[in-house]
Amino acid sequence: MPDTDQGLFATALAQFERGAELVGMSADLRSIISQPKNEIIVNFPVRMTDGGFRVFRGYRIQHSNLLGPYKGGVRFHPAVDLDEVKALASWMTWKSALCDIPFGGAKGGIAFDPHAHDQDELERIVRRFTHSLGGNIGPDHDIPAPDLGSNAQTMVWMMDTYANSTGATERQNVKRFVTGKTLETGGSPGREKATGQGVVFCLQHWADEVGFDLSGASVSIQGWGNVGSATGRILQVHGARVTAVADHAGAIADEDGIDAFDLTDWVQEHGSVAGFPGAGWIENEDFWSADVDMLIPAAIENQVRADNAPKIRAKVIVEAANGPTTLEAEKLLTDRGVEILPDILVNAGGVIVSYFEWVQNRSAQRWSLDDVDHKLRDVLWKACDAVVEAQKEFGTKSRRDAAYAVALGRLQTVYQQRGIFP
Repeated sequence: MPDTDQGLFATALAQFERGAELVGMSADLRSIISQPKNEIIVNFPVRMTDGGFRVFRGYRIQHSNLLGPYKGGVRFHPAVDLDEVKALASWMTWKSALCDIPFGGAKGGIAFDPHAHDQDELERIVRRFTHSLGGNIGPDHDIPAPDLGSNAQTMVWMMDTYANSTGATERQNVKRFVTGKTLETGGSPGREKATGQGVVFCLQHWADEVGFDLSGASVSIQGWGNVGSATGRILQVHGARVTAVADHAGAIADEDGIDAFDLTDWVQEHGSVAGFPGAGWIENEDFWSADVDMLIPAAIENQVRADNAPKIRAKVIVEAANGPTTLEAEKLLTDRGVEILPDILVNAGGVIVSYFEWVQNRSAQRWSLDDVDHKLRDVLWKACDAVVEAQKEFGTKSRRDAAYAVALGRLQTVYQQRGIFP
């Protein structure tokens, strides 16, 4: 059976169990914390441009609010289903706990292709989904954010829908209802590049730790959306060379380096890397076997698999995406000595800067980009330090297991202090 046949939530549970074992978590607490608190499914009709109606299915999974309000993105993609969103929600819980920010974990989504709809239809879908969720989301209860297929405009529509569904005296308090908004409507400087910036901060920490020079290093990136493109541009500024890029349309390569800024402009205009004049076309198999120092999967889950893991020549895999490495592939790579920087640490920049945005909205402040970047680096540096210390404490080579140990240890302590009601 191919390793990708296993559901994504089963992968998340297997990772959780390894961390729980390290911290000696009781069976009772494991059973409580391993499952979401709430699984919300809504089916809602939307009028299409042609006058007919289509029924959409949406999800909001609220995994944990032990450390603070539920927090997580809203994903628009045809493959969105309950299993995927449950896994993503649990990973949000671990990210928040690992980075020691007062949020829990949640995730939402709609199973559809946003690119198949015009702007008016998309707005109606988003607003109807928000209205259907009703009181299940709110600025101090469950705070959505952008994810795959959604963006700042999506968040503004969600915020405005919520504002017009609440009391008039509360309408100026709803900016913190969502994060990842446009700057004009209360968003934070640095939010758009936050995940990519966090990836680079984590890479810098690892490079300092092992004595690796990022300047001049070669990197391949799978996925050139918000996260992949931001990561590539920031790494290029630091002197690294992006030598291979792949997305849904195919893969390109250039040993001398692909200009990340030019490629970003091209993809924004043309929708994919296909036809980019600054690099040559290669087969997908050649992308995975590219001779690079760093491989950064920044697309969707289950991309590093048992069938392509043996071809990977990179020294380190940096999980900018959620769940990009299957369990079997992880074992194959670890046995070969390939370092894996785990997703719940590497791509936590998004939720950290979302927290900063929420704090700014609560206090009616606007921080500078320098302030945001400095605070982001500080939070991630402390999280990276904690993972390194956990590796030493628990005697594990796996940074993923160490990251889970830190996150679950913090959750376990709070459960022990608060107890289980009643």
